[in-house]
Amino acid sequence: MALLFFWVFIGAMAIGVPIVFSLGFAPLVGFLVADKTIFLNMIVQRTFAGINQFPLLAIPFFILAGEVMNQGGITLSLVRFANTLVGHLRGGLAHVNIVTSMLFAGLSGSAVADTSAIGSILIPAMEKDGYSRKFAAAVTAASSVIGPIIPPSIIMVIYAFMMNVSVAGLFAAGIVPGLVVGAGLMVVTAIISKRRNYPKADKRASLKEVGGAAGDAFLPLLTPVIILGGILGGVFTPTEAAAVAAGYALILSLFVLRTLTPKDLPAIFTRAAIASAAILLVVGTATSFAWIATLSQVPNMLSELIFTLSDNPYLLLFLINIFLLLVGMFLDAGPAILILGPILAPTMIQLGIHPLHFAIIMCVNLTVGLATPPMGLILFVTSSITRLGVEVIAKEMLPFLAVEIVVIFLITYFPALSMTLPKLLGFY
Repeated sequence: MALLFFWVFIGAMAIGVPIVFSLGFAPLVGFLVADKTIFLNMIVQRTFAGINQFPLLAIPFFILAGEVMNQGGITLSLVRFANTLVGHLRGGLAHVNIVTSMLFAGLSGSAVADTSAIGSILIPAMEKDGYSRKFAAAVTAASSVIGPIIPPSIIMVIYAFMMNVSVAGLFAAGIVPGLVVGAGLMVVTAIISKRRNYPKADKRASLKEVGGAAGDAFLPLLTPVIILGGILGGVFTPTEAAAVAAGYALILSLFVLRTLTPKDLPAIFTRAAIASAAILLVVGTATSFAWIATLSQVPNMLSELIFTLSDNPYLLLFLINIFLLLVGMFLDAGPAILILGPILAPTMIQLGIHPLHFAIIMCVNLTVGLATPPMGLILFVTSSITRLGVEVIAKEMLPFLAVEIVVIFLITYFPALSMTLPKLLGFY
């Protein structure tokens, strides 16, 4: 059936068929046209096998942990802590937005959760304090990109499962890039705030105020310490770490902080279940799609095509980055990784690129795509919060996107930026 299934997939996506149905429908049509109906049962089997994997249990547990943290009001304690640290700077609330995203990234692993949790609190506060609504929206959307880069990260779990790389190594590789993105966004924020004369706090928070806010945020901020410490220390697997994170979030919200009651749990579990089911269904159909792509020799054809362009790994990495940025404009990070990972990664490994290095390049690149028009999911969430058009937010975001793209190329051409920590921890 050659590449027929692939063109059916592209056509289905182009007319607006949801990604999960496009992934399942394309192989079906391909086998029927090629008169290979014997393989039809294999589609169902491969889809189920793609979901029925122990490592993927990390996804619903991380989603549940994020939901509990969000609904439990823990975001407010993070905002207060960030405000004592950077609220005194020019454009203080914008800096608070970015720092809170960096802190929240260690709890949820989801850009959308970051956008909805922080945006609903800080965008109205920023607007009330004298910031333009579109700037507040742009800062929120740009900083939410950090969510899946700093571990834990749902898309990293997906990539690690699909490409058989270490989840812990990939988590370690994301820490420094996430911090660099945050620092870059704060530099841009400082420049814009100075030009527009955005407000700042009357005085710097005292050590007592910082200590009080840190005390309130201490227990929630233990979450990434427990997750990473447990994984890197060999106490539990990434999947078990996700379960521990969800359990810790429930204990914290129900019994320690008492910001949730048992009555709140059914709604939280329902939202987590629906979000998990949507992701895992895409994982299943994408696994089947990847199997058929391999069966059709797509990775080999792509390798031959790439090697006809050049055998220079630096030039090819540049072209791959441009390609991934374009893909990120139309596909969410998860489906893009599921579809393109099995196709691109083997070729990059042939060029001598370390699997973990290419993994972090791809994950960060496609995560940035969540904030790029026309299909960036973060933009739509921010638009629903602010009632601004996606194009208005996207235009205001351009300086922030420029910084994030620069970081992508820094990660690409200076591997030490992301690979030093995994190397020190024995993953490289």
